[in-house]
Amino acid sequence: MSFFKNIFSNSSEKGENTPKDTLTWIPLRSEDQLNEIVEKSKEKSVVIFKHSTTCSISGMVKNRLERSWDIPAETSEVYYLDLLSFRSISNKIAEVFGVIHESPQVLVIKEGKSVFDTSHYGITTDAIKESLV
Repeated sequence: MSFFKNIFSNSSEKGENTPKDTLTWIPLRSEDQLNEIVEKSKEKSVVIFKHSTTCSISGMVKNRLERSWDIPAETSEVYYLDLLSFRSISNKIAEVFGVIHESPQVLVIKEGKSVFDTSHYGITTDAIKESLV
């Protein structure tokens, strides 16, 4: 029985991993929030994830972020934008932060400016961590 338990149990049940920070999404639903993001980014980094709910690549990237996220919550806030419901906000993000719209896309905002943006398979927890330093 312990043979099957070792194969099928997850690593946290085996005690191999320490608990990691979980990704807590803040819904981005209004253009007014972009002003808040600019202000918050003067205190700590802000991450914006632009997600298309009908795109399989976007879904895979979102899932991968949620599974691998180990960035402490005190280092950044993470916003989630549903592109299909709030396309005008995506357009405003492009205008405010000077980036070309892509989907999926992640931006890291510091001191009111986008210091990092990438899309598709370039979106990884490690890439975001590197930009937070």
